[in-house]
Formats: sequence, C-alpha cells, structure tokens
Amino acid sequence: MKNSNAFKVAIGGLISAFSLTLLLLTGVFPFGTYAFPVISGVLLISIFLEFGFRWAMLVYGVISILSLFFVADKEAALFFILIFGYYPVVKSYIEKIKSKAVQYIIKLGIFNLGAVAVYFIMLFIFGIDADAFVIFGVNIPPVFLLVGNVVFIIYDFAVTVAAIQYIKKYRNILFKG
Repeated sequence: MKNSNAFKVAIGGLISAFSLTLLLLTGVFPFGTYAFPVISGVLLISIFLEFGFRWAMLVYGVISILSLFFVADKEAALFFILIFGYYPVVKSYIEKIKSKAVQYIIKLGIFNLGAVAVYFIMLFIFGIDADAFVIFGVNIPPVFLLVGNVVFIIYDFAVTVAAIQYIKKYRNILFKG
C-alpha cells in the first residue's frame, strides 16, 4: 500500500494542504513570515524519506505554485520557494560531500542567494519601496542577512534532528508496515 501511487498522492496532498495552510496563516500571524515556511519545508522530510527525491520535489512544486497564487504574504511564499521548501530535501545530498567546509559553503550559499533573491524580488517585482527596509537610519537587510546566516546554521542542525526524530519516533506510527 505504501508504494502505491494513490497512497503517495494522498500523503503528498495532506502534506501540501498542511504546508499551504501554514503559509496562509502568515497573513494572520506576522511572526509566521519566517517560521511557517521553515516548518512547511521540514514537513517534506517525511515525503523524501518515504517516497524519495522525485516525490518530495513534486510536493514542493505543488506547494510553491499554490503559495504564489493564494498566500497573501508573498515574502513568506518566496522564502518557502527559494530556500526552505527544497532545502530539507537537498540537504542530504550536500552532506554526501566529504569536506564539511565545502558543505557549509554550499549550504550558506543556498541561504544567501535565496535571501538576496527574496529581497530583490520584493523590491523590483512586488514594488516594495527600499525605504521600507530602513529603520532609524539603519538599512536592515544586511543586518538580517548576517543574523540569518547564524540562524540558518542552527536551522540546518534542527533539520538533521527533525529527520532523526522522524525516523526514530514517528515513521513507525505514521507508516506501519
């Protein structure tokens, strides 16, 4: 049953619906702009571990497309699409590289490219005024990027812990047999 396409579609639909619901809630809870894309991406760990890379990327694609159409907080949707949605899936491939230094260069490169892309998309596609990112004369994006790198390293560790916990505790509960 676990290997049937109908089962995979059903589980993918449930994860997609839950992730999209979280992303929709970013319009209600402002702190969710950063937290909910992270949680939505972590949910894809189960799809990746149970059904593989292709199914995880398919579910990621579905959530990404739907979030562009339905999520009011476009910044949250972009953070999901450009960083947090696919990162838990590609992380395991990055970690096959022997050098930890190269791993972290790639990981931080993904984060920085995604974060900078979100900023410029918000400015030039969604028309947010650059002055909206200045508080008390301080240009906030460089500060966010610096702090974001530190938080991303913690997030990277948390994704590993989440995957281990899923395998040890939840896999047998959710997918018996």
